[in-house]
Amino acid sequence: MCGRKTLTRDIQSIIQELAINEWVDPDNYSLSYNIAPTQRSPILIFENSQRVVKQMQWGLIPKWSKDQTIGSKLINARSESLKNKPSFKNLLEKNRCIVITDGYYEWRSSGGEKHPYYFHHPQNRLLLMAGLWSYWTPSEKSKILNYTVITTQAKKDLAHIHDRMPVILDPCSIMTWIDIESHCFNDTIDILRTYPHPLIVHPVSQRVNSTRNNSSDCIKSIHDISTLDLF
Repeated sequence: MCGRKTLTRDIQSIIQELAINEWVDPDNYSLSYNIAPTQRSPILIFENSQRVVKQMQWGLIPKWSKDQTIGSKLINARSESLKNKPSFKNLLEKNRCIVITDGYYEWRSSGGEKHPYYFHHPQNRLLLMAGLWSYWTPSEKSKILNYTVITTQAKKDLAHIHDRMPVILDPCSIMTWIDIESHCFNDTIDILRTYPHPLIVHPVSQRVNSTRNNSSDCIKSIHDISTLDLF
């Protein structure tokens, strides 16, 4: 699964790297080293033929839900069963999105304890996760935009840490995923796969376990040696 992630880049660098046309409500963006479920973060969609970023809450809340707390249980969607789950299948044709990150955490179970690890791009580029988004209206005057991260089977080199990982898209696959007018869901099946490129991974401290901790200390290796590349 994917239960914590980071986005530590400034808005201008993200806009430049992703060729974003519009960033809605930029004043509400702040970089984070510890993004947790139910928190808001930037999500990329394709709207009116433009790449648009909107702040959305992590954890999908189906429109039919009477309680938004269900979102904390729907932070991930398994790629293998998207068509079979009522919460996800109705979003596949019209509500595909990119979850903008520059790293994520997984926990390895060992000796009865869970040890966190941090994953990021070798050149510190963005990691673009495939997602689905929706909106939930608790009242006539409010709307909560929300999303889930799609996951797939972890690469063999990473499976000893966790058996699942986010679906990370190549930049050239972005439009295939989010341009819903030009590409139906069946066009995207081949890109919902295990990330084929190298990632850097290293163990980090238990600081990330608490959402109150949100600084660069969260992503620092617990070792004094260079970051370990398991690929």
